[in-house]
Amino acid sequence: MSTLEKGRNSQRSESQIAEELHITAAQRLRSQNLRYTSSRRAVVQILASSDRPLTIPEILDQDSDLAQSSAYRNLTELIQAGIVHRLIAGDEYSHFELAEDLTSHHHHLVCTQCGRVADITLSDKVEKSMTAALENAAGSVGFTAEHHRLDVLGRCANCA
Repeated sequence: MSTLEKGRNSQRSESQIAEELHITAAQRLRSQNLRYTSSRRAVVQILASSDRPLTIPEILDQDSDLAQSSAYRNLTELIQAGIVHRLIAGDEYSHFELAEDLTSHHHHLVCTQCGRVADITLSDKVEKSMTAALENAAGSVGFTAEHHRLDVLGRCANCA
């Protein structure tokens, strides 16, 4: 297979993945009696295109047609529909990303100085070990762990 053919196949796969994301988002909103408007689609697409959680100002910077009041309202509805996850990073802005079941399992590096959030993915071995340790700790107090999320707090390279 030529490089061009590989490129076309990977592009098609990416576009198929993107279309599946939008179909799922529309279904989840419909289950909440909400429509998948062009503004909601734009927010989902912006978050899907990002390699990290974004603040509302960062989302608005990506699309000049989005109004701030509309972005807040749409994000609230996307959160309620299980499409978007809100991350409180300790700074003055919340960060938003697609729900993990729509992307992949990951954790966050959170800068305590500037508030920037970066996604990190751990190896399968580390994830399995961490899951076992967390389930053990939770079980020791009668708690049933369903999921975990790790936020590592520190300073990014710019703030160090």
